[in-house]
Amino acid sequence: MSTAPRVVVHRDKELMAQAAAARLITRIVDAQATRGEASVVLTGGRNGNGLLAALAAAPARDAVDWSRLDLWWGDERFLPEGDPDRNVTQAREALLDAVPLDPKRVHAMPASDGPHGPDVDAAAAAYAEELAAAGDPVPAFDVLMLGVGPDTHVASLFPGLPAVRETERTVVGVQDAPKPPPTRTTLTLPAIRAAREVWLLAAGEDKAEAAATALSGTDGPRVPAALATGRTHTLWLLDRAAASQLPGPSGV
Repeated sequence: MSTAPRVVVHRDKELMAQAAAARLITRIVDAQATRGEASVVLTGGRNGNGLLAALAAAPARDAVDWSRLDLWWGDERFLPEGDPDRNVTQAREALLDAVPLDPKRVHAMPASDGPHGPDVDAAAAAYAEELAAAGDPVPAFDVLMLGVGPDTHVASLFPGLPAVRETERTVVGVQDAPKPPPTRTTLTLPAIRAAREVWLLAAGEDKAEAAATALSGTDGPRVPAALATGRTHTLWLLDRAAASQLPGPSGV
């Protein structure tokens, strides 16, 4: 059962990204030492991509056996393959193209011009099948990372929308996201909560209210970030600006 969230506050977003990258390297190396492989769920957005860029620049990145790492995504914009707004495209530019990954272990969510065409629900179902083939019903992710939106959304689980209330399916299509593009695929809370560790990333003053709300004990479908918890650890990684509305945050 997940324990109470732990909050770590860093001086600024650059230091947060560097520290999170170092923390992720450690988790991956530990998992590979224990089980021979590791499984990580990536997030997009400025904080997720900042972490990947910091990881690419970290000398310790070579401690990771990249060929024994499975990468998944928490959500994806349902756009054509290679579109610059797709999370996987941005991840490749920030890190993936610079490290020796096994292509078979890079599990990108389907694109809108893929085998399922424009059918986002079919694309979501196909990704759920891919997850189920690696676990039951999903792999035991070592770390699942999520960016937190100003409205407290995580992945493409937006406040009050049906996807937040999903209790059975592990991946769903979203067609009415309140931020562009409106059509997306996303992991659901059952999939997110299967992770050993869930890390929530937030930097900047525009995330301060969301962090304070989610960490205040307020939950329910209108505060998705509060519902995103790991089986063993839930970690909030913030910069001072994002932590500015928390009661008595301490910097690192």
